[in-house]
Amino acid sequence: MLKKALLILSISFSAVAAHAQTADEVYNQYLDFNLYRLQGEADKALTLGQDIIPNADKLKVNVRNNFYYSIGNLFENDGQSVKAIEYYEKVAAAVPNYYVVQRALGYQYLKQVDDLRAKINAAQSDINENKRLTMLYVAAVKKALPYLEKAQACDPNDDTLALIKTLYKNIKDQQALTNLNTRLQGLSKNCIDLLDDK
Repeated sequence: MLKKALLILSISFSAVAAHAQTADEVYNQYLDFNLYRLQGEADKALTLGQDIIPNADKLKVNVRNNFYYSIGNLFENDGQSVKAIEYYEKVAAAVPNYYVVQRALGYQYLKQVDDLRAKINAAQSDINENKRLTMLYVAAVKKALPYLEKAQACDPNDDTLALIKTLYKNIKDQQALTNLNTRLQGLSKNCIDLLDDK
């Protein structure tokens, strides 16, 4: 029985060791991942990216941030908003002044806002449901706005500005609307438009 247990333990250890990747191997996969993306082979890039995710912690910090943004973008383009948000949030937490990911997150959260607005319109006759959905709508708007504001502060866009103003009007937050220009001015400092992957 002891021999059998040792054999199973040995086989298990060998299997784990065979699947463990070195930092260099993960980085080489990352280079292949980028090549697929640049060649427009999104499906291959997404598949390889999903293989890299469990070992992404072996990538250097800047490389990992770039990878997370790229895999988030692939998930977004594949219609997988929840996964896109997960990786965009990692980048936003690590590099809060990278306004490109801020814009991406803002627009991903806006999908939830739009879904809730449609549900509110459908629940017009049910007062309690309408009230519940309205509370969720306000929370979703408040989640999207900081990301949109950072993007607007760093890369002004008339459409984004109009959207921000409309959202504040929709949630009836006149004070935030009044102070918007001051906030945008403060947020416009230290903007980053490219991630360093060195």
